[in-house]
Amino acid sequence: MTDRLHLHPRHRQQIEGLLRKHLPGVEVWAYGSRVTGQCHEGSDLDLALRSHDLSPIPADALRELRYAFSDSNIPILVEARDWARLPESFRREIERGYVALVGSDAELTENQRNAG
Repeated sequence: MTDRLHLHPRHRQQIEGLLRKHLPGVEVWAYGSRVTGQCHEGSDLDLALRSHDLSPIPADALRELRYAFSDSNIPILVEARDWARLPESFRREIERGYVALVGSDAELTENQRNAG
């Protein structure tokens, strides 16, 4: 486990690959116990999916992504939720502590790491 989300690098790459394949252009934030450090080996990975204009993600695309996660060999449950469908209070809670996994914030963080 070498990253902040307590994921094996191979599993993180698989998750990011499935996200990019099924929801290209969508920003993805991880939140919950894997971000706060309150996780254990079997903890799920909570993800908030944010479309470029924050509009709802089509239900069929969400369904396909969920099937892809369940059919993968990733050894943890990945819970993906559409930001546009979350209550405002839940969004504020996520904003208090998240890790950008895919999208503009994640790319900025990666670029900053590579520059330093």
